[in-house]
Amino acid sequence: MGAATAGQQAGGTPDKLRHVESMSELPSGAGTISGINAVVLGESLADEEHDLVFPSPEFSASALVSSPKQYKEMYERSIKDPAGFWSEIADAFYWKEKWNPSEVCSENLDASKGPVHISWFKGGKTNICYNAVDRNVEAGNGDKIALYWEGNEPGQDGKLTYSELLEKVCQLANYLKSVGVGKGDAVVIYLPMLLELPIAMLACARIGAVHSVVFAGFSADSLAQRIVDCKPKLVLTCNAVKRGPKPILLKDIVDAALVESEKNGFSVGICLTYENQSVMKRQDTKWQAGRDVWWQDVVTNFPTKCDVEWVDAEDPLFLLYTSGSTGKPKGVMHTSGGYMVYTATTFKYAFDYKPTDIYWCTADCGWITGHSYVTYGPLLNGAAVLVFEGTPNYPDAGRCWEIVDKYKVSIFYTAPTLVRSLMRDGNEYVTRYSRKSLRVLGSVGEPINPSAWRWFYNVVGDSQCPISDTWWQTETGGFMMTPLPGAWPQKPGSATFPFFGVQPVIVDEKGQEIEGECSGYLCIKKSWPGAFRTLYGDHDRYETTYFKPFAGYYFTGDGCSRDKDGYHWLTGRVDDVINVSGHRIGTAEVESALVSHPQCAEAAVVGVEHEVKGQGIYAFVTLVDGVPYSEELRKSLITKVRTQIGAFAAPDRIHWAPGLPKTRSGKIMRRILRKIAAKQLDELGDISTLADPGVVDQLIALKDC
Repeated sequence: MGAATAGQQAGGTPDKLRHVESMSELPSGAGTISGINAVVLGESLADEEHDLVFPSPEFSASALVSSPKQYKEMYERSIKDPAGFWSEIADAFYWKEKWNPSEVCSENLDASKGPVHISWFKGGKTNICYNAVDRNVEAGNGDKIALYWEGNEPGQDGKLTYSELLEKVCQLANYLKSVGVGKGDAVVIYLPMLLELPIAMLACARIGAVHSVVFAGFSADSLAQRIVDCKPKLVLTCNAVKRGPKPILLKDIVDAALVESEKNGFSVGICLTYENQSVMKRQDTKWQAGRDVWWQDVVTNFPTKCDVEWVDAEDPLFLLYTSGSTGKPKGVMHTSGGYMVYTATTFKYAFDYKPTDIYWCTADCGWITGHSYVTYGPLLNGAAVLVFEGTPNYPDAGRCWEIVDKYKVSIFYTAPTLVRSLMRDGNEYVTRYSRKSLRVLGSVGEPINPSAWRWFYNVVGDSQCPISDTWWQTETGGFMMTPLPGAWPQKPGSATFPFFGVQPVIVDEKGQEIEGECSGYLCIKKSWPGAFRTLYGDHDRYETTYFKPFAGYYFTGDGCSRDKDGYHWLTGRVDDVINVSGHRIGTAEVESALVSHPQCAEAAVVGVEHEVKGQGIYAFVTLVDGVPYSEELRKSLITKVRTQIGAFAAPDRIHWAPGLPKTRSGKIMRRILRKIAAKQLDELGDISTLADPGVVDQLIALKDC
């Protein structure tokens, strides 16, 4: 069945027609979609602006949530009876002691009524490491692969079964205990994507220590800030790593950070260093006797069994520092029980997880995605997880699909930035590999524009794979809005509907909820198990940033539109919303329009001061390879935006960009773009975390072109 309205398909296969029509009754309560432009998985390309992509009857038949009706029933129960809904799910995990059934959840989200607090399963005693590893071994799955590892260089690989993973976690946990690390102590982990990174996270969790993973691309100053804030008992790192062809001397960065933190009044006693022999030998590594210890010299000497530290559901599990508008990083604190239940459940349903799946998330464990959907969520479900050390375009742009074929990856979860980058490199890097194992695709990190969505669906997934386009945040712990792959039709670029237990509302500037089709500020009313509990050492900032802007709600900081069918469309951070002559324009919306131009590969939009309009629209545009810059093309790009959005959204300035400043995880650093657009070149700040700092000089050189 090709793309056509449902009413035109009477001559088609009756089963397919019935399936499409049964899915047109939406779970939003908005009624039936009229004039469906339907594309069914596996039958045709999604190529129209208003296509709805339906799961096939075959996919839905085996899906965990197979219809809008089933979702609606489960969702309504999760809202009306959250204690009962989440208690039933939590019962599937091991608890040394059960929580008080009359106090499953306690919350106050209104700072005017007292201190903001959230707790779930308080009084329950559990351990996330035990549930993620031991429980799988005890269930008879000890010989199942838990972690596959693919190195930076093709041909470098490894794997661990659940039993082997448990032994390695226990050895490191025993070492940590031997040097005085105990329940509640902080441990900073500054490691690349070696198997030792998830092992270190799990070892900390096993003994009740609080891990703080710092992305191993942050500068020494950034690492020192985090060390001084959380005051760890020790730092875990490795001597060096290769990213693509480039060696990075991580131990040198840690050494500089430890000197800096000592200047600021905190000294770290132990630096446990893994020797990454394929990159650097130990004799070439700078060393401070008495502080530095080789991982391989000590950890392997410890027993492969380690007692579990049973912790309260509300005891801290980890700190993860995220950028703050003031420049001081915010230490987001997640706790053990609710986070465990929520990440496991969101992983299971959002990816329609099956025990035979091979799962690959391209995120680094230095970010929340790597915590929730590389380490904890998948392992809590007993999944086989791929950990990738390298970069997706090394040695060429086909690396991802080579890996997919090598490991028979069935669920592939990545960022829109990577999708757009690979899209720019051309289809041939994708189509030379079979990718037949792929079953579900996923997107994370920012709104994915419809043209990139369609390329991901049509080319990468061969029009066979639904896309779980997830919206969530470091602070939320897990998915908040996401398609459930077998349950309802998808609109390219929409995060669709809320996950179980999540109550999103769109409010205006005065905090009034807006019903129906609308745009405004996205807030959440009522808590959910995965919510963060505070900012470490700064509960006042927690309340001020997230709960005081709109009393009684968690304010996400994101703008959102809801269409007539109840689908949600994220428009980017509110500080990425540009107010042009009274029109609130989401940067993601303008970027999507620009990227829909056939000669535009990628775009990033920021606001600049405008003496007439208040703010103007400044667009950084990367062209498809081989396309020259020209005034004619500049006008064509502006016309594209005028046509798709309106004259009020036309960019005031197009700035040619050979590349965009991105972190190594693929996040565009809009802070830098704003400074370039505003000609505040002496305020660019730290650019050491960029994948290619040289891009900044290129952009500055082209600022007057």
